[in-house]
Amino acid sequence: MNAKTLITCAVTGNLVKPDQTPHLPITPTQIADECLAAAEAGAGQVHIHVRDPKTGRPSMEVDLYREVVDRIRRSNRDLIINLTTGPGGRFVPSEDDPKVAAPGSTLLPPEKRVEHIALIKPDVCSLDLNTMNSGPDVVINTPKNVRRMAKVMREAGVKPELEIFDSGDIHLALDLIADGTLDGPGMWTFVLGVKYGFMPTPQTVLYARDMLPRGAFWSAFGIGRMEFPIVAQAWLLGGNVRVGMEDNIYLEKGVLAQSNAQLVAKARDIIESLGGEIATAREARTMLGLGEARQ
Repeated sequence: MNAKTLITCAVTGNLVKPDQTPHLPITPTQIADECLAAAEAGAGQVHIHVRDPKTGRPSMEVDLYREVVDRIRRSNRDLIINLTTGPGGRFVPSEDDPKVAAPGSTLLPPEKRVEHIALIKPDVCSLDLNTMNSGPDVVINTPKNVRRMAKVMREAGVKPELEIFDSGDIHLALDLIADGTLDGPGMWTFVLGVKYGFMPTPQTVLYARDMLPRGAFWSAFGIGRMEFPIVAQAWLLGGNVRVGMEDNIYLEKGVLAQSNAQLVAKARDIIESLGGEIATAREARTMLGLGEARQ
C-alpha cells in the first residue's frame, strides 16, 4: 500500500447540469474557489473542466482555463493542477445517415483538444483512451489521435493521467508505453460505474490494478452512489482516490453536497478511519515526479 494517499477532486466536469444542484461551480471564480477549498479539506490534486459562465454549459475556451489556473496559483503554488482533455471526442450519428454528425457531436482535431495544455502547461492533464458507447452516443479516441494528443503533452512537459474506462484501454496504453509514445510506468485512473464500462466492484479494481506495469501510480473513482465505496476499495488495494461533483453530487443518500470540500472531507475521513494517511500536495508532487508549479 502507498505510505500516503493522494485525494484528487474533480470539481465540476461537463455532464452534471446546473439544474441538478445549485452548488455546482460554473464561473472561473467559483471553480477556482472550489479547488482551493478542496485543497484545504485534503485534496492534493484538482481535475478541472470549465464552463460557459453565462449558460453553465461545458466550454473549451482557453481563457477560461487560464483564469481558473491563475486564480488557484495566486493562492496555492503546491496544489497539483490537472486539466481535462476529454471534451471534443463525442459523436452523435444522425438518424438518416450514421456517417453524418447530428447535433451534440463535439469531434475536434486532436491538437484542438489539447490547445490549452500547450499554452497553459499545467502539472498534469487527462488522456482518455476509451472508445465506447456513452449513453445514447459514442466517445471516440482512436490510437492515432491519442498519439497526436500525447505528442503535444510531451512537448509541453505535462504529465498524462491515463483515464481507463475498460480493460481494452489498458492494453492500448501498454502499447503506447511499449512504442515510446508514453513514458512508463505511468499515472493511471480507473473510471468505475460509467454504463457500458468498468463495473464498480472490488473484482474490477483488483483486475485492473493487476494489469498495470510494476511501479505504476494509480487511482480509482466511482460514479454516483459508488463514489465512497470505491474510495475505500481503492485504498484497500493500495491505490489513490478521486471524488468531486464531476462524479457525484450527493454527500449521502438524498443529501446534496454543498461543496466539493465536503466530498473531500468525507473521503479523507474514510481513509483515515481505515488507518491511512493523506498526502499533501507537496508530497504528492514527489510521488508523481513533478517539480515546482510553473505558473
